[in-house]
Amino acid sequence: MPSAPPRLETGKPYPLGASWDGLGVNFAVFSAHAERIELCLFNANGRREVARYDLPDCTDEVWHGYLPDAGPGTVYAYRAHGPYDPGKGHRFNPTKLLLDPYARQIVGNITWSDALFGYRVGSPRGDLTQDRRDSAAAMPKGVVVEERAYEWGGDRLIERPWGETVILEAHLKGLTRLHEEVPGPVRGSFQALGHPAVIDHLVKLGVTAVELLPVHAFLQDRFLVEKGLTNYWGYSTLSFFAPEPSYLATGGLNEIRAAVRRLHEAGIEVILDVVYNHTCEGSEMGPTLSWRGLDHASYYRLLPDNPRHCINDTGTGNTVNMSHPRVVQMVMDSLRYWVESFHLDGFRFDLGSVLGREATGFDPGSGFFDALRQDPVLARCKLISEPWDIGPGGYQLGNHPPGFAEWNDKFRDGVRRFWKGDEGMRADIAARLTGSAELFDRRRRKPWASVNYVASHDGFTLEDIVSYDHRHNLVNGEDNRDGHGENYSHNWGAEGETDDPEILETRARLKRAMLATVLFSAGTPMLLAGDEMGRTQRGNNNAYCQDNEISWIDWSRGSAETGRALTRYVARLIRLRHRFAPLRPPRFPHGRSEPMPGLHDTQWFGQDGQPITPEAWRDPIAKTFAMLRADHAPEDGVDTVLLMMNADSADQPFTLPSPVQNWTVVLDSADPEGPERVLDPGEAEVTVPARSVLLLWSRLAHD
Repeated sequence: MPSAPPRLETGKPYPLGASWDGLGVNFAVFSAHAERIELCLFNANGRREVARYDLPDCTDEVWHGYLPDAGPGTVYAYRAHGPYDPGKGHRFNPTKLLLDPYARQIVGNITWSDALFGYRVGSPRGDLTQDRRDSAAAMPKGVVVEERAYEWGGDRLIERPWGETVILEAHLKGLTRLHEEVPGPVRGSFQALGHPAVIDHLVKLGVTAVELLPVHAFLQDRFLVEKGLTNYWGYSTLSFFAPEPSYLATGGLNEIRAAVRRLHEAGIEVILDVVYNHTCEGSEMGPTLSWRGLDHASYYRLLPDNPRHCINDTGTGNTVNMSHPRVVQMVMDSLRYWVESFHLDGFRFDLGSVLGREATGFDPGSGFFDALRQDPVLARCKLISEPWDIGPGGYQLGNHPPGFAEWNDKFRDGVRRFWKGDEGMRADIAARLTGSAELFDRRRRKPWASVNYVASHDGFTLEDIVSYDHRHNLVNGEDNRDGHGENYSHNWGAEGETDDPEILETRARLKRAMLATVLFSAGTPMLLAGDEMGRTQRGNNNAYCQDNEISWIDWSRGSAETGRALTRYVARLIRLRHRFAPLRPPRFPHGRSEPMPGLHDTQWFGQDGQPITPEAWRDPIAKTFAMLRADHAPEDGVDTVLLMMNADSADQPFTLPSPVQNWTVVLDSADPEGPERVLDPGEAEVTVPARSVLLLWSRLAHD
């Protein structure tokens, strides 16, 4: 940059952030309560301040200024002057350097120091005593980027129908960190995500979308650093626009675009797990890094009768104030940026209930939900909510507005309990197979609104569900108190790894049965990356701080015969789901419609081939049933599938229900690579092996 001018030009209040126009950079930042904001410029590595300016104007609570002759690569941050009055929710402190909430890229890392806190840590007056130490040396800074058009080669959002979607949830680093075919220097990065070997695995598996854990820049929390641990999952957002620097092997943003383009070329959508419910600044006792110093009272929800304290509906200390229009604007701008600049296909909203909170509590018609659903860019994307938080009335499964899918933890727990052999689960698992209609069938929503999974990043892997009775989280440094206490898991005779062939066979059958339940249920199936090859976290059900072999996918398991066999089995399940329309009904199957006279879209049968009576549904020890589902075939006639489920420890005979005939057994989960076989016309009974699933198919012609 040429010699710095004596002052900034007025500039414009829009767009927010640092915007290069070819001749200079416009800076704009929101603060409703600041009295003065300074722009601080630094050298390329962010270690030395080279200039400081007052932003010369404020329009509609947006402070702005224009720096001529500046351009991409300019390193900057802010200082905000205003009242320091924690009792009224104001925590301005100009000695604290502040990261621009709209920074597109950042340089440097947090170096933990008490100087990062706006109050004097450990002082007798607590957070009422202002700390005057300068924090610049400990802070990362923003970098002005060039928004030059990337050569997308015609790439665009895939917009795959929800009914055809199969999601794989993955951690960007953990997916590729141990992949031997990916060059060592780029493992764990976006460049690795786009590697042909990784994409080839996804294509062979058959998934249609990858859902990545947070890739926004995040904080390495002080309490973890002091314990020698790492914020691995990334749910501690430092920037809603800048990517996590450690995920860029080249340091350039085009690395993300190249990975997305390659995945799109393979027909795979990319969904981001995003954290807009809280920030890394924590409670009122947390550091001052960005939003807190710019306008604590606007960006965060504070206790109405004591605004010194943050409302903590997230369990992380603070809650982003989604009732404020400028905060909603920030989140909307962030989402649009990731779609328009990087061609992302959708988002999964962490603690999504927070985003629907107004002053009166959760509201499916909240300002943010309304803004999102009408936005011409974002309304086309896949929108998924984690429908709960820890605040009052925070569990909102099924209560999000149309346009959203929701993680269904009732499906997760019901499937685990049924296959574990818990009593009284037959009616519950039937509800899960039909898309949890009692939760989602309202306001013309479709079955895809239920995201069905048995394992996710939060909790046991599939392998660990059948290998551990208890969590084993001692390495997390919290005396094994963290993580879910009830996992609905069972070790089947040995806690953890074993060589016992009988135990291994039982575990293998249960894994295959649970996977089949996920893929054959109405709704949107989601798998956890690595489950297709038997990944274990050694019983850790809260590996958020384990950036090591506990969390990384061990691809050697996928190379072993058991891992290869399980991967082939999952791919077979996905192919069957795509092949048979009744497995992915477009409407909730209540058993009322008739694709053919006398044949309903869904019917339920006992082992005797007779419809299950209300009394039988309430049988606490029943562990078997059959579900018949029918839908119009793509060509002509009606496709009918019969799903037989046996959670008992012994093989069970099933009488085939009439009047459907000409059945073909297309899957026996106890014999995962067995061929399809046509039943003899007179064959009225089949045996479903213990802890297994049979899927039969028949095509009926119209009269």
